[in-house]
Amino acid sequence: MAIKVNNLSHWALNVKDMKASLAFYCDLLGFPHVQAYQREGKPWIEYVKVAKERFIELFHAGEGQDFYETIPSFSHICLTVKDIHQLEKALNDAGWPIDSPIRQGKTGNSQLWAKDPDGNRIEFMQINPDSPQAK
Repeated sequence: MAIKVNNLSHWALNVKDMKASLAFYCDLLGFPHVQAYQREGKPWIEYVKVAKERFIELFHAGEGQDFYETIPSFSHICLTVKDIHQLEKALNDAGWPIDSPIRQGKTGNSQLWAKDPDGNRIEFMQINPDSPQAK
């Protein structure tokens, strides 16, 4: 049974220099910076809006590190689904491994993680109407 995916929500990048990345995506390309998140009191993710319900997630990942030798730039893609429980059942029925069970993310959306055949991380997300992504 094919799984119904609604849309591409965002693609996520690990960023070496957040100031330079925000200058590129926001100042140069003109995308608005719409949200910043912290984890344990430290900067974590910056959201840049590309279009309605389409974002780039920029993760604070590389400051002070030998970045490209330790952290790949690509983090994951996020695909939205209407019913995350139906998706979980379809993946289980197909015998496809799930990396984490359904959980509520920091922005209030339900999410489930898996990998494609090449090991690329995919976040499947059911959007909560009260989440920042929906607004």
